[in-house]
Amino acid sequence: MMFKGTPTRPSGAYTRTIQREGGQLNAFTGKDYTAYHQQIGADRLDLVLELEADRLGNIILDAGEFERELEVIREERRQVVDDNPFRAAQERFHALAWQSHPYRQPVIGWRSDLDQLQIDDLTRWYTDWYGVNQAVLVVVGDVDAGAVFESAERHFGSLQPRPAPPHRDLAEAAPRGERRARMDHPQAMPWLLMGWQVPSLATAQDPGDAYALSLLARILDGGRSARLPERLERGSDLAVSANASYSPLQRLDTLFYLSGQPRGDVDLDTLEAALQAEIDAIITLGVSPEELDRARRQARADRIYRLDSLFSMAMEIGMLESLGLGWEMLDRYDAAIDAVTPEDIQQVAERYLQDRRLSVLHLLPAETPVTTTTA
Repeated sequence: MMFKGTPTRPSGAYTRTIQREGGQLNAFTGKDYTAYHQQIGADRLDLVLELEADRLGNIILDAGEFERELEVIREERRQVVDDNPFRAAQERFHALAWQSHPYRQPVIGWRSDLDQLQIDDLTRWYTDWYGVNQAVLVVVGDVDAGAVFESAERHFGSLQPRPAPPHRDLAEAAPRGERRARMDHPQAMPWLLMGWQVPSLATAQDPGDAYALSLLARILDGGRSARLPERLERGSDLAVSANASYSPLQRLDTLFYLSGQPRGDVDLDTLEAALQAEIDAIITLGVSPEELDRARRQARADRIYRLDSLFSMAMEIGMLESLGLGWEMLDRYDAAIDAVTPEDIQQVAERYLQDRRLSVLHLLPAETPVTTTTA
């Protein structure tokens, strides 16, 4: 709806104007923010800021346009989630792993949410959250900083802040035990998903824990020489794929993931035991300095290549600001990962990768018998 009309610009004019000037545009919604982005020549920046200020302050939320867009979202959900066994399993998994935490809600919304959504809900959301005081503007490229601030003040300065609803206490209840579920899907191949409740960079009492968890994920799954591909995909030949992931850039607590697809007749219980054994080995024996050094080099290289893109640089700055961490953390990244020791890796594994923090989901073809979920 934010690409539709304002009192001075008819529906679709925003998109047509950007494209006419040789630019590209899109938007997406994540767990913690919605991002609108454009890539366009630096000499067209003032025009982009004028358009952004217009739709931020004056968007027209038309009932007919709302119904058409809502049907687009319903169809997107059918294709991307309902008909995709892995995405459907991830959605169920997050609802299993969290009780009161906002991340248990799918970004696209449950089907029942979409069926009940009304234009008044959208209007209220726009009024509550789309005030200029809720926005973060990021400009990256061959621009003059003074000119950017002057243009932003000219176009956004007249917009009046709107008080947003107060933030509620979103802390998850203390984990009290392992949670398990089994999901059947007609298009599924057997797949295993495991996740432990862990802090993010924004919630960790010691930010070093988040950097250690990030490097631990790379030690487990940072290229073909990492532990999971080396031992489970090639060594024991148990898995077609075995993966680890962790994203420290979240506003709230998050999850440390292991996942895998078994090979041949290997069942999910066997694969789960093998993945758990890798975690147990790190808790018991730790990691080598060579493994940690390789993970650091990979992390640093990935960051350098990522920030080589203007779009990715803007995204990184925008995420840090939106999460309340501040863009200055970009300059502290190298020192932070260099400070992580093998002992830190072992300690965060022992502290956070505990059974009481663990949730497990087994995805299986639909023709297998259904079992109940336990907590």
